[in-house]
Amino acid sequence: MTPETVIDIMRDALWMIVLLAGVIIMPGLVVGLVVSTFQAATQINEQTLSFLPRLIITLLVIIFAGPWMLTKLIDHAHGLITNIPYLIG
Repeated sequence: MTPETVIDIMRDALWMIVLLAGVIIMPGLVVGLVVSTFQAATQINEQTLSFLPRLIITLLVIIFAGPWMLTKLIDHAHGLITNIPYLIG
């Protein structure tokens, strides 16, 4: 196995991590920004007002994007496992 192959595998794995984490984190960041803007405009300083919508959105994203995320992970793992003979030899 060459160093270039190892770098390619690591790059693909890191890209998969960024992609899957971004799918979960981005909607929560957007909702948090909207809620924070609302809190700043109305001067309401309630902690649960910012936490609860982000929690609900994150759970909904996991529910709806979960099958797609699992498919991406399985495809990546399947590609790695099927290429083991070519990577070793």
